[in-house]
Amino acid sequence: MGMEMEKKDTRDRERIEAVLKLVRKQAPLNMKQEKYCNDVCVERFLRARGDNVKKAAKHLRLVLSWRESIGIDSLIADEFSGELAEGLAYVAGHDDDARPVVVFRIKQDYPKLQSQKSFVRLLVFTLEVAVSSMSRFVDQFVLLFDASLFRSASAFLNFFMGTLKIVGDYYPGRLHKAFVIDPPTMFSVLWKGVRPFVELAAATAVVCSLDYEDSLEGGSDCFSSYPRTASLRYEPAAATPVTGRQHPAVGSASSRFSFTVSHLNSVKPWYLSTNTGPLGHSSRTVVPAESTPSLIGASPVNARSYSFASPGARSTPVKQQTPLQRTPMQAPRQQPRTPKPSFLQSPANLFNFKKEGHLSKGERDKESFLPFLRFYRRPYDEMVYRAKMRPPLGGLTSIVYAQVKTHHQQSRRFTGHLQRI
Repeated sequence: MGMEMEKKDTRDRERIEAVLKLVRKQAPLNMKQEKYCNDVCVERFLRARGDNVKKAAKHLRLVLSWRESIGIDSLIADEFSGELAEGLAYVAGHDDDARPVVVFRIKQDYPKLQSQKSFVRLLVFTLEVAVSSMSRFVDQFVLLFDASLFRSASAFLNFFMGTLKIVGDYYPGRLHKAFVIDPPTMFSVLWKGVRPFVELAAATAVVCSLDYEDSLEGGSDCFSSYPRTASLRYEPAAATPVTGRQHPAVGSASSRFSFTVSHLNSVKPWYLSTNTGPLGHSSRTVVPAESTPSLIGASPVNARSYSFASPGARSTPVKQQTPLQRTPMQAPRQQPRTPKPSFLQSPANLFNFKKEGHLSKGERDKESFLPFLRFYRRPYDEMVYRAKMRPPLGGLTSIVYAQVKTHHQQSRRFTGHLQRI
């Protein structure tokens, strides 16, 4: 086992050296480029190109040229003071695996007000802040796109695909997952058409924030959240029990309306009143069930059902028989059974296998987004985001703060040394 690991490490080292040799053969590398082309970086390019040395070297040289043309070494926070104040793109924090989580809240009008170059520089600056905040053993980040600020599905699709292209071409192996949150209505249709042509489509997911609302999770208290529907519940205690020869008051058990039966009108022997008092105390007298043939068999529970039924149904109540009263010739009616689909009726059912516990893609995307929901809902704080920027990305403030912090630490050490003396 140890010999195999050593051979693998030797092969990996040989590939890394071969890639760097081809890159240096085209043009010498300066000090910053040498620092960028470390072993971990070259391994990412090799994995992205299927361990092909020539393709990885060509891709690495392309990225080095692009970084030099975009001026990444000169990117500082002072250039994007307006964007940082509004929180258009920022690092919200780190997940449980120490991966930085980047949130994009770009508005639809922002690309119209700014040039394409300015937008690309803002995107690259945000990604560089995320990369610089990574720990030693982390090399990927997570992207959250708040698409609710876009009204046009095509406009957001252009922005989303442009961002994925930059990440895929110039940050290979960096993307762990990209979530699109609350996109416009037609985005799912457009994305389904272009998805096969996007390189990083497998790492993307479309979710809806309404699926994670706490008010939709309660099952037993769903009525208590809506006071208007809470009064529609049937309370058994509201029904007046029948004792002795006392006739029941035929009516509804609702506390907002009372249902009263009248013998004065044979066409409409019922009416609704807004009497909120107890049943049986309405302004009109309630006729007993015996004197009203159309309401024979009515009770406080089923009076409303009798009232809205047809006259024939009210006049001829159905008398239920017990199983002991049935004659031998009377067999219980059986409901017709629904025939099972056969192969000839639906051939597609033969290939529709769904294992127990198997989740659909939408359910898997919803479950995978749950650990990152807190970053999406967390309010933006500019000072917290600036604290994640390392010099020189943080601008003049971070440089001065770093120098002041170093001077303060040196003065404390000198003071402690004098106290020992």
